[in-house]
Amino acid sequence: MTHEQTNRRAWNDLATGQSQFARVATDQECENPLLTLDTRGWLPGSVDGLDVLCLASGGGWQAILYACAGARVTVVDISPEMLELDRREADRRRLSLRIEEGSMDDLSMLDDASFDIVHQPVSTCYVPKLEPVYSEVARVLRDGGLYISQHKQPTSLQIAERDERDRYVIGVPYYHADPLPPVPDRSYREPGATEYLHRWEEIVGGLCRSGFVIEDLVEPRRGVPTAKPGDYRHRGMYIAPYLRLKARRVAARPVLDDRSPIWTPSGD
Repeated sequence: MTHEQTNRRAWNDLATGQSQFARVATDQECENPLLTLDTRGWLPGSVDGLDVLCLASGGGWQAILYACAGARVTVVDISPEMLELDRREADRRRLSLRIEEGSMDDLSMLDDASFDIVHQPVSTCYVPKLEPVYSEVARVLRDGGLYISQHKQPTSLQIAERDERDRYVIGVPYYHADPLPPVPDRSYREPGATEYLHRWEEIVGGLCRSGFVIEDLVEPRRGVPTAKPGDYRHRGMYIAPYLRLKARRVAARPVLDDRSPIWTPSGD
């Protein structure tokens, strides 16, 4: 079974099992959708009439909130059950969504330069390579378009177990390239999913090399000081599980060819 098939099945199970990751937007959240989506002020003051791609974010939450805020929304996800939640909630709230089943690293169903914003929650850990994802996002974004993405922090995915002194042990090599092995500590791993570790140079450097300028980077706090050992919130006090990036799509910048004063497209 391929990683796509495995992850489609895993997220179908999460959707039908009423996972916390399949929680649809509430009426209260829809009253002020931009504040719900964006507590850091990364989004423009209004998204009314903007084209927004919610990438790998089925589940009846993000796409619904953007649609409530007046955006023209497309949602792409590998799980038909997660997309069914978007379809159900859109029908219930009389919202219009374009819903596409597909993988984040192949957006061939979408036109070039067709979006103002691409918003992607934690999901890049489910594909072996980041470069195709970034390349596709760069292709479908307009120049100056905003890309907000969240990723699993590499060190968090290296944790294998908690020892007898409640210390978190790194047991996965930083340069591990294959699917992550099963480990006793699964605090920030989804059941049944195939996941991959992406290094900082791939997450941040790869984004820059794909035609983006990074405007901000934060590590959302998920730890609670009073949490007991064994609770994922205890581990969150020691290793930040996620990082969130705000990036801007820029036009390709020319570089000076060493052999002449002629400006040529960037590249190695």
